Amino acid sequence: MNEFEHPLLRRELVDLHRVLVESALVAWTAGNVSAKVDDRHFLIKPSGVAYEKLTLGSMVLCDLDGHPVEPDGLKPSSDVFAHAYVYRHRADVGGVVHTHSAYATAWAARNEPIPCVLTAMADEFGGEIPVGPFAMIGGEDIGKGVVETLAGHRSPAVLMRNHGVFTIGGSPRAAVKAAVMCEDVARTVHLSRQLGEPLPLDGADIDRLYDRYQNAYGQ
Repeated sequence: MNEFEHPLLRRELVDLHRVLVESALVAWTAGNVSAKVDDRHFLIKPSGVAYEKLTLGSMVLCDLDGHPVEPDGLKPSSDVFAHAYVYRHRADVGGVVHTHSAYATAWAARNEPIPCVLTAMADEFGGEIPVGPFAMIGGEDIGKGVVETLAGHRSPAVLMRNHGVFTIGGSPRAAVKAAVMCEDVARTVHLSRQLGEPLPLDGADIDRLYDRYQNAYGQ
């Protein structure tokens, strides 16, 4: 375990995994965050290690085929090949997150996209949050489903059918933010449906909200 290689990025990953726990997006050891290091490598959470035990040295450095650079070290997450596929096919992505957050995963279990009925959804996702295909864990199929589903969407989040949430971002922090926001809107839209059918936003309004939030909001 080499905690001295890419220490700042390793520290960020440890902190971002804590955000997943604090935001109640994960249970036990499920879920993961990864960060692209350069054009050939990325760091990812180790398989089956408790969140409270993660250290800088725990993060596993892998090549973009998903193979650990130090094969005698900790094993990477079982989702490593999915993350690797995303990095190979989306040069703009610097971070990938996977969660099984309760409300968003409930939508995934129903194979139903989350409709864009909130300004917060228009801001962050630019429309609905789409559903990707079912894919078995452990290979590249999940990554392929993520890439193909998001190719036609502004959304940085996808609900993989019968599985959970994958989010992408220009940085690992941006991908974690998308995961937090995905669960938040999944819960709110679910609650609105208990009261009746939520009103969809007009497409032109979604475009204006998305442009404002992405290009004018904040500092």
